Amino acid sequence: MNRKIFIPVGTHPMQFNRLLGKIDELIESKKLGGNIFAQTGYSTYKPKHFKYSKFLDFGAFKQRMKNADLIITHGGEGVIGTALQLNKKMVIVPRLARFHEHTNDHQLELTRAVADSGNAIAVYDIAELENALEKINKIKLKRTAHAEGIMKIIEGFLNEE
Repeated sequence: MNRKIFIPVGTHPMQFNRLLGKIDELIESKKLGGNIFAQTGYSTYKPKHFKYSKFLDFGAFKQRMKNADLIITHGGEGVIGTALQLNKKMVIVPRLARFHEHTNDHQLELTRAVADSGNAIAVYDIAELENALEKINKIKLKRTAHAEGIMKIIEGFLNEE
């Protein structure tokens, strides 16, 4: 199966090398395949086995989201909200302060809420990414009241000035 996988890591001015390196490792070991593209942001890691761009304009980003069969992402509200609106399967790997990926661990809360709603699989330990990718095909996306609530919170956050 040649599924389209989009890996947006956001625009926060810190690296997310941990996720990008793991993706390369899984591709190299033939545990992940497909048409894989990442938006790598401020990461210093240079992918070896998949295409990438540091940043995308909004139109290109939205097109990648629409065309993807699977989103592997950080725990940012913009990507998660868009993926929920587009009814996309997601594996979420929150950026963590201890790896110098963010200034704090606020992405954990949103990641847990979306995973608890049944609309994503959360990966808190990067070693579990392979298992999450095996499980993602089994989840059935649903528009629960919980998921709708998460989308309203995200939309409110994004519309704040």
